[in-house]
Amino acid sequence: MRPRDVALALGVVSIWGLNFVVIKIGLQDFPPVFFAALRFALAAVPAVFFLRPPNAPVRLIILYGLFMFAIQFALLFTGMALGMPAGLASLVLQGHVFVTIGLAAILFREKVRPSQLAGAGLAASGLGLVALNTGGETTMTGLVLVLLAACSWAAANLVSKRIGRVDMLALVAWGSLVAPLPLLLLSLALEGPRQLGQAIEHLTLGGAAALFYVVYPTTLLGFFIWSTLLSRYPAAVVAPFTLLVPVVGFLSAAVLLDEALESWKLAAAVLVVAGLGVNQLGARILKSVIPARRQQS
Repeated sequence: MRPRDVALALGVVSIWGLNFVVIKIGLQDFPPVFFAALRFALAAVPAVFFLRPPNAPVRLIILYGLFMFAIQFALLFTGMALGMPAGLASLVLQGHVFVTIGLAAILFREKVRPSQLAGAGLAASGLGLVALNTGGETTMTGLVLVLLAACSWAAANLVSKRIGRVDMLALVAWGSLVAPLPLLLLSLALEGPRQLGQAIEHLTLGGAAALFYVVYPTTLLGFFIWSTLLSRYPAAVVAPFTLLVPVVGFLSAAVLLDEALESWKLAAAVLVVAGLGVNQLGARILKSVIPARRQQS
């Protein structure tokens, strides 16, 4: 990759990692499901007036919007509101990679490579370490909801696979348009109109800034740059940069939210990131090592 594109990739993963801290700040002003509804309403409008719908069946766009945006972020935001720290949320959500692999193997009969199984085992041990240390700031309810959010992301990945190669920014904008109505109805049912009215009436500068951040840098700018990079380079070159998202999430949460970096958190982070690394890079490393050994012999 050219140095400029490397800098863009690092910028995107930094935006996405910091996003978890920003969500925590936004949740001080907004009920979680209402926060998600506002995010995707603003991400969709006015973007959909400037972007043509992606060349894909409407039902798949609807499914993508429901799983990628409505369900995933209702669960993620609620999980974080109910006691999941920002740093751990950024880490646990990466479990979507391995759920995607498992679902693809079951539904599409895709072959699972040994490196993927090894990576899944490492990541699962890291998530298990998080589960063993719930209590206090980390709640089991929050952990389960974020894990379910990861499963929703995985389902969206499979829908995206069925959609195929399309304009990713258009898919994000039109998929976002699917999310606000069901999220708003769910918010009215669970959080009530009184909470929604109070959130708007007592909105602070911090809450408004958080909403701006999750809509524009995180959703629209981040996906625009990411889709541009994927159009220029193979996915195997671009995708490993996402390994840095939980690293940025942990560090930014420690600096900006004073989240403690206990040894078990660091160990869990190492295991999950190592699992992601083995999944992303293991097969490529083996392919390069085996020919080298054969040449030596």
